[in-house]
Amino acid sequence: MKPGRVFVIAANVFLEVIRDRILYLLGLFVVVLLAAILLIPGLAPGSGGKIILDLGLAAINVMGLIVAVFVGTGLVNKEIEKRTVFVLIAKPMSCTEFIVGKHLGLSAVLAVLVTLMTLVYLAGLSLMQIPFPLGSLLLAIFYIFLELSLLIAVAIAFGVFTSSLLATLFTLAVYLVGHFTRDLVALGKLTKNPGIQNLMDGLYLILPDLERLNLKNQAIYGLIPNPSELLASGGYALLYTVLLLAIATLVFARREF
Repeated sequence: MKPGRVFVIAANVFLEVIRDRILYLLGLFVVVLLAAILLIPGLAPGSGGKIILDLGLAAINVMGLIVAVFVGTGLVNKEIEKRTVFVLIAKPMSCTEFIVGKHLGLSAVLAVLVTLMTLVYLAGLSLMQIPFPLGSLLLAIFYIFLELSLLIAVAIAFGVFTSSLLATLFTLAVYLVGHFTRDLVALGKLTKNPGIQNLMDGLYLILPDLERLNLKNQAIYGLIPNPSELLASGGYALLYTVLLLAIATLVFARREF
């Protein structure tokens, strides 16, 4: 795998997504944040600041999720539908370079979008003089980005062998279930049924445990997990992302166009 080729693909994805006016989501984020800042203090006096902190982090997560899912699932399918994949395959380019480049390009878009939303978020909090724990908020946002990067890999993995619609539904399902895998294991134990317990344990092993990357609740109270836990969660996200990209590459290489 040659970094130069990966960079070219990533740059093309980055420019293409930016041209699709994806950064208009930033405007929507500004509207949501402004509405929250103006309305919530009057509706929940005394606890409005915490609610705004939580809502801002949730909005960053949701806006990023829209990009990761709805754009990520079409990264490969769009090339197939437009028949441009034949041109790419005909060139001296490996499937690994193609898949990794796609992932890095969309991850770069999300990095820009998340950074801009973070700046707007912090600026709004500062202007309204809402106290906030900067360190824990930035850490939570970084782990939001890791989660979104992992979901891009999920979207690409589904997108290489199924339609964009099904890939979108599957990726959203992984996101939703990924935040409840621990609850599924607990539910399996409550049933005291070995078959259900094995099923729930299997889902926990196969699906990503996205709740490991959810630091939003701790962040608004200024809490930071211990470094070993943070490193383990970050390594888990990176390892899962690499594994999904490897699966996507293998499926894409064996696919007949």
